[in-house]
Amino acid sequence: MIWNYFIYIGIISVVLWFSGAWMAWKDKEKGAIALTMAGFVLMAVYVGCLWAELDRPPMRTMGETRLWYSLLLPFAGVFVYVRWKYKWILSFTSILATVFVFINIFKPEIHSKNLMPALQSPWFAPHVIVYMLAYAMMGAAFVVAVYLLFIKKKQGGNGKEMQMIDNMVYVSYAFLTLGMLMGALWAKTAWGHYWSWDPKETWAAITWFSYLAYIHYRLAPTAKKCTALWMVIATFCLLQMCWWGVNYLPSAQGTSIHTYSMQ
Repeated sequence: MIWNYFIYIGIISVVLWFSGAWMAWKDKEKGAIALTMAGFVLMAVYVGCLWAELDRPPMRTMGETRLWYSLLLPFAGVFVYVRWKYKWILSFTSILATVFVFINIFKPEIHSKNLMPALQSPWFAPHVIVYMLAYAMMGAAFVVAVYLLFIKKKQGGNGKEMQMIDNMVYVSYAFLTLGMLMGALWAKTAWGHYWSWDPKETWAAITWFSYLAYIHYRLAPTAKKCTALWMVIATFCLLQMCWWGVNYLPSAQGTSIHTYSMQ
């Protein structure tokens, strides 16, 4: 089974990501991009092989979605690094991606399961992939916010840094909205209705409105940068609740159609 090779693929990818981060600190942009993208491509090929072996998109379990998150975080880091030249972002996204890699090594939750009929939909793969792209970009915005508040220790950072966070939120919010629309269309074909206020759907709506609140707050002339950074952190915490925290809610046990298998 290809999953037996994940430890090797994961460790090599981690080495490449951190090598790219080190090159960024050395102001070697081409090397940083090449090494980080090499790790991304290696992980992407592995995900593709796993997809082929399972004969379904590897998106069914929490372990499988963690695999996508570890894949897309370094990609988001490269995007930010290339666009805004923040060399430290590759270190932060590499650390986060490494956490997901090692969680999957020690608690894989990857299963050769056939998809239930509701998941055998053409909307399943694009819905999850778009959501993972949104989550990765929102994770990058969260990392920048934490950096500005607790490491750089400036009162909200300068205008360029805040503009960077805003742009990442705008991009990720567009992906988040697209993912929700795809999910609604998928739900209509699978269960006969676009929205059912399932616990997962409820937290998805809470997350969507929280990022919308941030966008509107930033447009206000009296908006404070420090408050905006705390909003980014708070909304990302809500996102974690939507992604995996909802699985542990009593209201989701045995009733939610979106709860990942914990077996």
